[in-house]
Amino acid sequence: MNTSRTLLPFSLVRLVERLPAYPPALAFTLGLNAVVWPALKEHGISGLAGRRYCLHVRDLGLRLHFSLGPRGFVAQSPGAADLTLRAASRDFLALALRREDPDTLFFSRRLVTEGDTELGLLVKNTLDALDLPERLANLPLPGIKHLLARLGGGAAMR
Repeated sequence: MNTSRTLLPFSLVRLVERLPAYPPALAFTLGLNAVVWPALKEHGISGLAGRRYCLHVRDLGLRLHFSLGPRGFVAQSPGAADLTLRAASRDFLALALRREDPDTLFFSRRLVTEGDTELGLLVKNTLDALDLPERLANLPLPGIKHLLARLGGGAAMR
């Protein structure tokens, strides 16, 4: 674990590292279902559904296993994934806010993909088609626009 580049305090990182795998994956899929799923339904999930994914957040020691089904994202227990994306929390956030291009992160080895490369390209192209910063900014959460502005992204900065 490398906590020098994490967004969270060391004590919180240590706590996250000790969590069982399923609860963080469940919380993550709830967020995906609130932010990504509505747009993904409109865009289409062909090729993405029925596959297992893993996001490995290196600096937090966190692995989020999930899949995509006809009703949205579903948390999964740890196991083999069709596609694993590995990066630091800052890099995943920069991707979500479109402050970094996935190709730039990939070629600088800050984003590592493992597994089905064709699926990885499909995920990248699908996410490029969705306006995640705008969707994040429009979440009905108090202070979300202010938080996104502080992080340097989202509609609040446009």
